[in-house]
Amino acid sequence: MCPIMTQEVVVTRRGQTTIPQEIRKKLDIREGTRLTVETEGGRIVFSKVPSIFDLAGKSRMTKGEAFRLLDKMREES
Repeated sequence: MCPIMTQEVVVTRRGQTTIPQEIRKKLDIREGTRLTVETEGGRIVFSKVPSIFDLAGKSRMTKGEAFRLLDKMREES
C-alpha cells in the first residue's frame, strides 16, 4: 500500500485546483488523464480511470480472443 501523501492546495473561485507535481509524478497523471471524483464521508477522492494502455498485459486473454470479444460486443450493440 502506498504511503499517504498530504499537500495543501487552494480552490479558485471557479472551483478549480492544481494537483501538486509530486503527486502527479507518483501516480503518472499527465495532460489528458481521466479521473473520477467521489465523495467519501467528508473527503473528496480522485481516482485514475484506467486507459486501455494501463490494462495492456493484465489479462490472460490472447490477442485473438480479445478481438473476438470486441467483435461480439459490437454485434450486440
